[in-house]
Amino acid sequence: MKQGKVALVTGASQGIGRAVAARLGADGHSVVVNYRADAAAAAEAVAAVEAAGGRAVAVQADVTEPKEVVRLFDAATEHFGGVDVLVNNVGGIRFAPLAQASDEDFDWHFDLNTRSTFTALREAARRIGDGGRIVVISSGMTLTHRATAGLYIASKAAIEALAGVLAQELGPRGITVNSVRAGLTLQTGSERDLTDEIAAQVIARTPLRRLGLPDDIAEVVGFLVSEQGRWVTGQSISAGGGGF
Repeated sequence: MKQGKVALVTGASQGIGRAVAARLGADGHSVVVNYRADAAAAAEAVAAVEAAGGRAVAVQADVTEPKEVVRLFDAATEHFGGVDVLVNNVGGIRFAPLAQASDEDFDWHFDLNTRSTFTALREAARRIGDGGRIVVISSGMTLTHRATAGLYIASKAAIEALAGVLAQELGPRGITVNSVRAGLTLQTGSERDLTDEIAAQVIARTPLRRLGLPDDIAEVVGFLVSEQGRWVTGQSISAGGGGF
């Protein structure tokens, strides 16, 4: 039997996804912690949700596979009775100038960042009840157009467009759909390529003079999925300390 609101967070075993899961747990949500491979990290994310006061279960699924997305929603229904909130957080980046990017690089970005988001949004549109919430994690680079990140930026810009269209389609049901443009955030995949020089450049152009933390993004998501966020839909919210 369903108790309270149920949130499904993709890519929730680390970084922004884990912080979002814990934030929603603190708000009383039951949280489905999706992960692809790291079961130990997913178990830690579940523990973080429970420590915050929520209920949680870890569900393995490769969201680049449409059938796996369906199975993920099925698991949410099996464990908690359905889904009220989707936070789509999966994503990745490979840096390369466009002149050197391969066809495989293109496919990798659009499978991971765009197709996985499309299939999750499609399933959410079919399953989430009236008054639900959908949030897609995008990137501030869709505005800054950083060199060597062209395929990543294009794949993220596409999901912002999908979210905007879905907001129009689901609005009559009271379902809000928004995207969050996260700035450079520590403890995400981006830090693998983060040099001191890049960090200094980002900090210098950020009015708040620091890099982002996963909790910074989680707080924005928490607002958007709350009752207080009911009048915000079809928006791409910039959360980067003013740096873009």
